[in-house]
Amino acid sequence: MALGLGMVGVSVAHAAVPTAEQALQLQPIQPNVEYQQPKADEMAQCKVVAEKVGDAAGWVVTGPNGERLRVFLDTNDDKKVDFWSYYKDGVEVYRDVDTDYNGKADQYRWLGMAGTRWGVDVDEDGKVDGWKMISAEEVSSELVEAVKTGDVDRFVSLIPTDVELKELGLTGQRAKEIAEKVAKSEQAFVAWARSQTAIDKNTKWVHFGATRPGVVPAGSEGVTKDLVVYENAIAMLETGGEHNQIELGTLVRVGDTWRLIGVPNSGAGAADVASSGQGSFFSVSYNAGPAAGSGGMAVGAEIQELLNEMEKVDQQVANATTSQQREQLALERIEIIKKVVQAAKDDEMQTNWLKQLADALSGGIQTGELTQGLDQLQSLADQVEQRSPKTDLAAYVRFREMTAGYTMQFQDPKADYGKIQEAWLEKLEGFIDTYPKSPDAAEAMMQLAIAHEFAGEEDKAKKWYARIRSDFSGSTLGDKANGAIRRLDAVGQPFAIRGKTLDGKQLDSSALKGRVVLVQYWATWCEPCKDDMKVIRELQAKYGARGFQPIGVSLDSGEAELRQFLTANRLPWPQLYEEGGLDSRYAVEMGVLTLPTMVLVGKDGKVISRGLHISQLDDELSNLIK
Repeated sequence: MALGLGMVGVSVAHAAVPTAEQALQLQPIQPNVEYQQPKADEMAQCKVVAEKVGDAAGWVVTGPNGERLRVFLDTNDDKKVDFWSYYKDGVEVYRDVDTDYNGKADQYRWLGMAGTRWGVDVDEDGKVDGWKMISAEEVSSELVEAVKTGDVDRFVSLIPTDVELKELGLTGQRAKEIAEKVAKSEQAFVAWARSQTAIDKNTKWVHFGATRPGVVPAGSEGVTKDLVVYENAIAMLETGGEHNQIELGTLVRVGDTWRLIGVPNSGAGAADVASSGQGSFFSVSYNAGPAAGSGGMAVGAEIQELLNEMEKVDQQVANATTSQQREQLALERIEIIKKVVQAAKDDEMQTNWLKQLADALSGGIQTGELTQGLDQLQSLADQVEQRSPKTDLAAYVRFREMTAGYTMQFQDPKADYGKIQEAWLEKLEGFIDTYPKSPDAAEAMMQLAIAHEFAGEEDKAKKWYARIRSDFSGSTLGDKANGAIRRLDAVGQPFAIRGKTLDGKQLDSSALKGRVVLVQYWATWCEPCKDDMKVIRELQAKYGARGFQPIGVSLDSGEAELRQFLTANRLPWPQLYEEGGLDSRYAVEMGVLTLPTMVLVGKDGKVISRGLHISQLDDELSNLIK
C-alpha cells in the first residue's frame, strides 16, 4: 500500500515503508512546536512500522527506547496521509490534520503539556484564521507573538467574530459598546503595536496574570446569559533579562475559546476607546480601584518577583521525574503563594490569592501529590473562618478542605466506605446550613442530590435539585438541577431531542414516531459507554429493520477526539454533538450528570425508561418490537 507522506503542497508516494530518517524530516506546519527529535547517532535505532490505528492505516515512528515519535495516518483510505502527529517523551503534543482530504492541512492542534490550542486554517495557507479552542493564557501568548511578527491577522484571530458576539447574548447599550470596541480593534492594534515599547523581536512571553475569572450574571444590564470574564489580566514578559508587562484588558469566554475585547494598554500612551475602560463588562456595576486598574495581582515589584519565582517552580514541575520531587516543588509553590498573600496590597487581591492557596492545597491532596497538606488546609480554613466568618471566602476554603479530607479517607484501603459516605453527607448538610447562599453551597447540594439519586432515594434527590433550581436560578448548576428533575420525571412524558449531527444533518427524534428510539449519552473517555456500544450495535442488527433506532449524544469536551474515535470506530447511527461536554445543552436539558446515561423512547414518542442498563435493553426491545 502506497501512502502519500507529505505536508502542504507535497505528496511523495512510497511503495514501501519509508526510512526513519525520511519520516523524521517532516516538521509541524506551525512554528515553535516543542517535539522530540532524535540525535543523529540515535537515528539508526529509530523504527518505522506500518500499522492500523483503528480503521486508519499509516506509519508509527518509534525512538531508541521504543517511545512514539510520530504517527502519520490515512484516515479515509485514499492512499494519502491526512493526519500528522508529533510526540514528546512518548506523549502527543501536536498534530496537523487535513479534514477535507485535499493534501493540505487545515487544522492544527496542540495537545498534552503543549496546551489546548486548536486552530483552523480556512484558506490552507499555513496560518491560523480562527480558533476552535484556546485558553486565556494562550491568547496572551499569541498576542505577544502577533506583536513581535507584526501579524495583524494573528491578532484578529483573537477577537470575537460577529457570530461569537451574538453568542454572548448582549443587548442594548452594552452590546453596542462592546461591538464598537471590537470593530475598532484591528485599526487600534496597528497603532498600539507601533507605539508600545514593552515588546520587541527578542521578547519572550513568561506568564499570564489574573486574580480569577468573574461571572457577569444573566439579568445584569444588557446581559441575557452568564458570561465568564477576565478583567485587568496581564501578560508578563522578559526581554534580555528585564521583566515587563502589558495589561490585556478584558477577555471573555465564548464556548471553548477565550477572546480579547480590544487591544492592550502597555502604558505607552496609545490607549483609545478600543483599549480604555469603556465597554468593560464590569464597568456598570464595578469600580476596580487603583490596584485592579494597575494589573491586579501583579502590582508591586515584590509580587512580581514572587511570580517570577513561581514561574521557575512551575517549569521545574514539568521536568520532575519522581513523586518526591513533585511534592517538594508543590510545597515550594505553596510557600510562594503564602508570601504573595502577605504582600497583597488590598483585600480583593489577598482574597484571590487565598483562594489560589486553598486550590493548590486541595488539588495536591486529592491527586496524592501532597501527602501532608491536609493539616495546612484545615488550619487555613480555621483562620479564614475566624477572620471572615460567614463569607463566601470562608465557604470557599472550608469546602475545599472538606473535599480534600473526604478524598483522603477513600484512599485508605481499610476504610469503611459506608461510614465515610454517611459522614460526608452530614458534613455537606452542615455546610449548607452555615453557608446557604455561597456558590459552593450549590455544589454541596448537587453532591447530596446525586448521592441520594444513586441510592435510589429519588424524592430526597428531587428535593435538593429543586432547592438548587430555586436558590441558584440562572446559574449553570441551577439549569442542570432543573434538567435532572425533568429526567427523573421523564417516564411517560413526551421526549424529543433536536440538533445537528456530526455530518451536518438536522435531526429531530419526534419525526421517528413509530420507531423505538434509544438515546445514548456518552463520551470517548467513558469506557463503559464504549462497551455499551458493542451491545447496541448487535441489537441494531437484530432489531433495526423492525423499528429500533439508536441515537448517540456525545458529551465530549473537544470535537477532535470525538471525530478521531468515530473514524476508528464507525457507528451506524447518528451522533449529535455540541461543545461544552457535561455543561453542553444536551447534558443540561436532561440533567445528565454521569455517564453512561440512556433514555428509551417508545413508538408513541414517550419515555419508557430514563435509567436503562445495557443488560436490560434486549428484553425491553423484544417486548416493544413485535
